[in-house]
Amino acid sequence: MMKRKLITFSLLGSIFLGGCQAGDLPFMKKNKEEQEEKQSKSKTDQKQEDLQASSEMTIPEGSYNVTKELNGKNVIQNSNNLLILVNKEFTLPRDYAPADLVKPNVNFSFRESDEEKSFLRQEAAKALEDMFQAALADGIELYAVSGYRSYQRQELLFEAEIQQVGREKAVQAVAYPGTSEHQTGLSMDISSKSSDLLLTESFESVPEGIWLAENAYKFGYILRYPKGQENSTGYQYEPWHYRYVGKETAKNLHEKNYTLEQYFKTGKKI
Repeated sequence: MMKRKLITFSLLGSIFLGGCQAGDLPFMKKNKEEQEEKQSKSKTDQKQEDLQASSEMTIPEGSYNVTKELNGKNVIQNSNNLLILVNKEFTLPRDYAPADLVKPNVNFSFRESDEEKSFLRQEAAKALEDMFQAALADGIELYAVSGYRSYQRQELLFEAEIQQVGREKAVQAVAYPGTSEHQTGLSMDISSKSSDLLLTESFESVPEGIWLAENAYKFGYILRYPKGQENSTGYQYEPWHYRYVGKETAKNLHEKNYTLEQYFKTGKKI
């Protein structure tokens, strides 16, 4: 027995002394292969995590609303933010009016060129011009119906809607003063001759409405109040209401079919 053990030890010693590496032994080789397999899986998992992270929407810190509570309302303090979120939860100051309002060179559904509703903030106006020109190149003629709207103008519209349909229905169709995106100067209601230049739900099925739904994001605009997202936006479906958010954000929202509210809830802050 002792002699047999000495022979075994002698053989093992000759293996190591003969220049063989530990990895050349069968049991060591198996351990090495298992370790390499784990490392390979780890790298694959990391790649998948990196891919997932790269697909997440990132939100610049300065894009979030800065608010101050006044009379029970969350009043926005950084109103010039291009990604401002205005809805039933966040309100614009009564006296807010963008300083860079300009009149875009596009077709309007009305003749009074000096009306405030013909204006947009400068960046949004330029993007609207580009979008209308691209549409025309595709044989689509669009008309701007209503852009910037002051707090005071919104008050008149809201009261008129209450008189017509009652408060309960009015709050679903017309924004309460201070909660309208039109006051930001970043939104435009759009129509076409095929819709008699009106703002109706049937706009979704005419060529102009279809073209907008498919292409607006390329110019930084999003359909702000999509069908089936009433619980998210707080407003009924409006296939005519488009909001400027910039090309990158618009592309992300279009691809993921997100509302602006969902963007801020699920996006990654940077």
